[in-house]
Amino acid sequence: MVTVRSNQVVREDGSIDLHAWIERIKGKVELTDEKGLLQLAEFSREVEQKAPRADNAWADSASSFLTGLEMAEILADLHLDTDSLKAAVIYRAVRERKTSLESVSKMAGVGIAKLIEGVLRMAAIAAVMNPEKKVVLGQASDQLDNLRKMLVAMVDDVRVALIKLAERTCAIRAVKTAPADKRQRVAREVFDIYAPLAHRLGIGHLKWELEDLSFRYLEPDAYMRIAKLLDEKRLDRENYIRNVEKSLIDALARVGIEAEVTGRAKHIYSIWRKMKRKNIDFYQVYDIRAVRVLVPEIRDCYAALGVVHNIWQHIPKEFDDYIATPKENGYRSLHTAVLGPEGKVLEVQIRTQDMHDEAELGVCAHWRYKEGSTGRTGSYDDKIAWLRQVLEWQEELGDTGVSSVLSQFSEDIIDERIYVFTPDGHVVDLASGATPLDFAYHIHTEVGHRCRGAKVNGRIVPLNYHLQTGEQVEILKGNEARPSRDWLQPSLGFLGTSRARAKVIHWFKQQDRSRNIEDGREILEKEFKRLDMGKMSMDRLAVLLGLKSSEDVYAAVGAGDLRVSQVLNGIQELEGDQPQQELLPLDTRRPRINPVTSEFSINGVDNLMTSIAGCCKPVPGDEVVGYISVGKGVTVHRKNCREVARLTEINPDRIIDVSWSAEAGQVYPVDIFIKAYDRTGLLRDITQLLAGERVNVTAVNTLSDRSDNTATMALTIEIHSLAALGDVLARINQLPNVIEVKRSHQVH
Repeated sequence: MVTVRSNQVVREDGSIDLHAWIERIKGKVELTDEKGLLQLAEFSREVEQKAPRADNAWADSASSFLTGLEMAEILADLHLDTDSLKAAVIYRAVRERKTSLESVSKMAGVGIAKLIEGVLRMAAIAAVMNPEKKVVLGQASDQLDNLRKMLVAMVDDVRVALIKLAERTCAIRAVKTAPADKRQRVAREVFDIYAPLAHRLGIGHLKWELEDLSFRYLEPDAYMRIAKLLDEKRLDRENYIRNVEKSLIDALARVGIEAEVTGRAKHIYSIWRKMKRKNIDFYQVYDIRAVRVLVPEIRDCYAALGVVHNIWQHIPKEFDDYIATPKENGYRSLHTAVLGPEGKVLEVQIRTQDMHDEAELGVCAHWRYKEGSTGRTGSYDDKIAWLRQVLEWQEELGDTGVSSVLSQFSEDIIDERIYVFTPDGHVVDLASGATPLDFAYHIHTEVGHRCRGAKVNGRIVPLNYHLQTGEQVEILKGNEARPSRDWLQPSLGFLGTSRARAKVIHWFKQQDRSRNIEDGREILEKEFKRLDMGKMSMDRLAVLLGLKSSEDVYAAVGAGDLRVSQVLNGIQELEGDQPQQELLPLDTRRPRINPVTSEFSINGVDNLMTSIAGCCKPVPGDEVVGYISVGKGVTVHRKNCREVARLTEINPDRIIDVSWSAEAGQVYPVDIFIKAYDRTGLLRDITQLLAGERVNVTAVNTLSDRSDNTATMALTIEIHSLAALGDVLARINQLPNVIEVKRSHQVH
């Protein structure tokens, strides 16, 4: 059962005197909103009294109200701000659904509710940890390290992590009277996740307590043996330490060093770990007897070290200078082992008061909050950066054969990472922007090749869905490997990592050439038909693309070495007078050029009056011809336009050759046809997609057919290249219920 750790705030009837409790908190930390903290504490007591009693006897004894008070006291010891204490006193009531975030937000403000929400997100990790998978105590585990990394990735405000640490400290203190399985479960979670997190944040006194209490329940025999050995020698050890303290203070005073010398308790788990690591007996552990020396300045640390080594013999290889070379979490101190009085081994730690505060409080010693802010100002930005970096995934990669992968795909590891769960509760580390397909290929190449769908948190999602940290991903597999070439089309967003893309490309390269030629021809013919293009000179295109023949073009497309957009840009270049860069992504925010412009060259002459035919609406890349009209200059049609065929019969002398001049920034109206199964929001989804691609829509016409529940749509959009049009049509084709999308055929 969780209790307030001192009875001075408990009245005779057993109730808590909250005013006395507030006074005790004020003795530890400055309160900027004493009334607000008291109000939330009283509210926590009220909602607990109104809540139905739990059936489980032990759960009933664990008071959310008392837990909240104890959490706040832990945070006050860490010198956290008043908002953190407010969130702490009400957190367990929210977690146990005795009240809601909305109620807290109304009473205490959005900031407090946001802190609690962050802690709740961290609590969700325990729900997916697999309690059946055991990890040898004290040994590293990649999965557990990934869980710790995910914790930090989920924390937007370091106070969230500190509140959660306080809550887990209360939890491990409270399980003493809980059933054995509950003790084991809480202890395993605390030992694997939260004690290392406390260490990474540099909060020494919480780390030691979490480790010792977890060790007590996970290895009860070893714990009791060491505890008994320590207890048997306690009186002798205390007398010995008092003599050491006096001797050391006198020796330091003689050389003019003012110091505070205290005995340092050795923690049981630390003793056990050292015994295991060095394969030694309890009596060979050097630092069972230990003292800590606090001095004013850094120079005094080294002077004090000289005094210690002068009065007692130093034990070789038992000296560590963590001042010159701090630990990764910022810990600084001098550690030495000597043969003290009576020839007994003694450990001495020497540090300044600032170093001591940092060792005990960690990140909290560098963190000062301004009321109403998250404290991210001025000199504390570096500490934020450190918090973000300490658990970076690269730091755990040793000589595991990944160096070549890291160099090949360096762009993947410099971005922010996301951490998602497998169905078994393992954590997978991916680049930001990764999709379920990236996840599948990360698990195993064959899983990626056989991927047919995905579920995120139990809900089916598209394969181009962007995963978020904390989500659980399940891959739906087919019986055979069959990647889709659509996965390689960047505009469709199926693959967000170069590693997965490389695996898909490699799969297609392994297929035989004849199959790639057949598949490539099918892909291009389908695209040409969708874009309503006539026959292309593929041999000319092959030369432009640096290939030998049209079959090489088809094979390259089929193998994934050549994208459809590259082919369309090549066609556009063949039809123009100058090379054009690939026109992706779309950007029609540039100024439009008037339709009567110089984007065409007639018999090699530019800047003649031209206009685009409204019947066929050609775009760059289409084969075009001109018709000399009276008073309107030259009207440009596509060569396969029906109106051109009619005009050729009437006035063949007015038909002239025209080519594209490739004006940068020019946009052209294009008619597209869409057929889909009718549903609510279909038109909205299409227009939102086009808006997201910055494609302007100038006309829309829709018609529903109730007999087969289909809808047809005719849209006029402004586009600036065939490649851009192809990408837009491909994106529309990915929308739910869309049956067909293509460029409209001529109606004249």
